[in-house]
Amino acid sequence: MNAPIIKPRNQRHLLHRVRFQLLGGLAFAILTPVLVRMVIDPNIFSYSNIQITIFAGLVAHTLGFFFFRRIGNLPGVAAAGYIMPTFAMCYGLVYLAIFLFRIDYSAFQAAGSLTLSILWYFGLSILSRRLDPYSLAVIPGGAVDRLEEISGVNWHWLASPDIIVDRVNGVVADLRSDLSDQWERYIADRALSGTPVYHVKQISESLTGRVEIEHLSENTLGSLNPNQAYLKIKQAADWIAALVILLGFSPLLLFVAIAIRFDSAGPALFKQKRMGYRGKIYEVYKFRTMKLGAAVGDEKEEAITKAGDARITRLGQFLRKSRIDELPQAFNILRGEMSWIGPRPEALVLSKWYEAELPFYRYRHIVRPGITGWAQVNQGHVAAVDDVLEKLHYDFYYIKNFSPWLDVLIVFRTIRTMLTGFGAR
Repeated sequence: MNAPIIKPRNQRHLLHRVRFQLLGGLAFAILTPVLVRMVIDPNIFSYSNIQITIFAGLVAHTLGFFFFRRIGNLPGVAAAGYIMPTFAMCYGLVYLAIFLFRIDYSAFQAAGSLTLSILWYFGLSILSRRLDPYSLAVIPGGAVDRLEEISGVNWHWLASPDIIVDRVNGVVADLRSDLSDQWERYIADRALSGTPVYHVKQISESLTGRVEIEHLSENTLGSLNPNQAYLKIKQAADWIAALVILLGFSPLLLFVAIAIRFDSAGPALFKQKRMGYRGKIYEVYKFRTMKLGAAVGDEKEEAITKAGDARITRLGQFLRKSRIDELPQAFNILRGEMSWIGPRPEALVLSKWYEAELPFYRYRHIVRPGITGWAQVNQGHVAAVDDVLEKLHYDFYYIKNFSPWLDVLIVFRTIRTMLTGFGAR
């Protein structure tokens, strides 16, 4: 019998090569505005402000490229949607530094470079999706059926080990299932031929952004330990950002507090016991968005905010949708109880309920709870146990992939959430 054939993509398409993307982008975005101006003034390269702006553009474009690549590799990311904010952020930071140091630069060159950088990577994104789609071959057996629910991939479902599939990025199998000898030889042949072989759980995590936990074995616990160095760096950055927010936005915070007192009876701040970092109980601060004294049932029911909740005030609707009600939690960040980004802290009564129903729930407290997080931007607000289990999968993915790149992506998605109101209750 002839050996089965799968042709791997050992050679990356030109559009995916780092050197082509970066060097082409630099040439297109940095040189084009200068060449346009050379038509009017051939000596444009000799001006110091042009030289400074070209150098700044090189730095900003390179930073934007690497940020965009790292964010684009995260699951569930429609990479094209993050080209504009990523490059705008990097160019903005570089030119803010130039502005603060009062260095002369060319506004035309800077704006042209930013615009052309965005256009270059948008064009690459569109062409790569059409010319080189992501394809994976799937070996039947075990839990591979779950892959049918994942979009954005060309799945090739293999019927037998003799199948011939042309040009795939890898082979997926449930390596824990009882595969036949033929399929095991097939997997070995594919690995020897240079085709990557993935376990179904590995692919599912990388494409959905969720870690589905069946049991917390020793190896699983080890893989879910967050990066301790970044934990310290992030805490310092959180503290500085919280201090800046409280000082810079103190007039807004005072205005909101006064408006709440006029809108409905009661204090401006809402306080609630919540489960926090390493299982410690703390008191969270938020702007009050609900009427006082409205009976809704037992303590658990009172802690759950439902869609269209009648307890929410008119001003509270706006504060929740805009996320302004979350700003007083900057005090919790200064006290080391919270972070800007992390698993959402639940009311103490809800946390104890979820712990009783979900045996792995407590492990989410291994990092500081956050005002926004991976589960919030992907799933929104949930309260039912089944939904909280799905939320837990997102939380575990965040812990396992704890990094500045994932945090930057969450910031971008949080801004989108604030503009659209997704997940607000």
